[in-house]
Amino acid sequence: MITVVDINNFWSPSGGGVRRYHLQKMAFYEKQREARSVFVMPDSKTFTEVRSEGLIIEHVQAFKFPGNWEYRFIWKLSQVEPVLAKYKPDIIEVGSPYILPTVVRRAARHASPESKLVGFWHADFPVTYVGRPVARKLGPGVGTFARKEAFWYARKEFKGFDCIQASSKEAMARLRKNDLPDPRWIPLGCDINMFSPTKRDEALVNELKAGNPERLTIFFPHRHCKEKGIDLVLGAYDILAKKLGHEPAIIFAGTGPSLPLVEEAAQKYEHVRYIGFVNSIDEMARYYASVDLGLALSGWETFGLSILESMASGNAQVGAAAGAAFEHVTESGAGTILKERTPEALADAIVELYHSDMQGMKQKARTYAEKFSWDDCFKRQLELYRQICNKNRE
Repeated sequence: MITVVDINNFWSPSGGGVRRYHLQKMAFYEKQREARSVFVMPDSKTFTEVRSEGLIIEHVQAFKFPGNWEYRFIWKLSQVEPVLAKYKPDIIEVGSPYILPTVVRRAARHASPESKLVGFWHADFPVTYVGRPVARKLGPGVGTFARKEAFWYARKEFKGFDCIQASSKEAMARLRKNDLPDPRWIPLGCDINMFSPTKRDEALVNELKAGNPERLTIFFPHRHCKEKGIDLVLGAYDILAKKLGHEPAIIFAGTGPSLPLVEEAAQKYEHVRYIGFVNSIDEMARYYASVDLGLALSGWETFGLSILESMASGNAQVGAAAGAAFEHVTESGAGTILKERTPEALADAIVELYHSDMQGMKQKARTYAEKFSWDDCFKRQLELYRQICNKNRE
């Protein structure tokens, strides 16, 4: 039996795409008998949870970030070594690039030296969190330098790893260009039965339309921060209402540092609603399927699970001009690309989509999403794990 230990400081009980990846991965391994996944979950206390022969969750007490975040940070050898010594895994997957890869490498050297190390590029941080923000503040030259330094840091953290997985072709190309270890493409999946146009709730549709069948409705279940485009959405509302001739309905879900701005907008506008963090997948699917279109405004997604879930639900998209959003929208033909990151440009893009062949684009969105499944994702990944193990035995 192949044993895989998963460690990721990007896990959060109220997170988005990374949380969905791990929940789906746990569901896959819970049914396995020839492979076992041990998920190291940063938590408030340490204990072991055995779900099945194929799935064990090792809860590890970890530092919690202050504020509106629910992230916890594993950074000590003493937090990692006991787990590796206990299971002696064939594969250790590290999903976050800050400090943790080095900690895991050192812990494995002492506790499980035969383990093979792989990474998952869940966040394209040299571009997303370093290069582009620095370029905006200090100019493109400084931004380019900062991005190169961030990739140098990534090479240092992932030194000695056997491969780095990426779910975006664009991100994988960048990893290869910047000499990260053996980049491999592992596209993620979508539960196309759960996220489907059949989950449309006519009562909810009528509630959101509020007496105007032409009212545009949008569901925004992304993290409330600038990276996800929350400033663009809030800034575009008045412009959009003027261009459409009516106030659109926007339903915000989730949390993040910009949550106070969302709550303020919900109080100010009749048709802006904040519904909190939606823990139920059924409820998420109901909202997705009951609105007119989706917004994929982050240009730094490495796959964009929420984008695919929205598309599977039959929603055309306004997509960012880079990253997974650009890939999904252009390859599917199910939307339009945001030309500039300004509220005015967003309002124009939404209006363009609103007046287009929405039904045709909705069908294209669904057809495109049907190409992806979680089972295919994890079968492909498990085969990669086996290849790495066998290669190193040759």
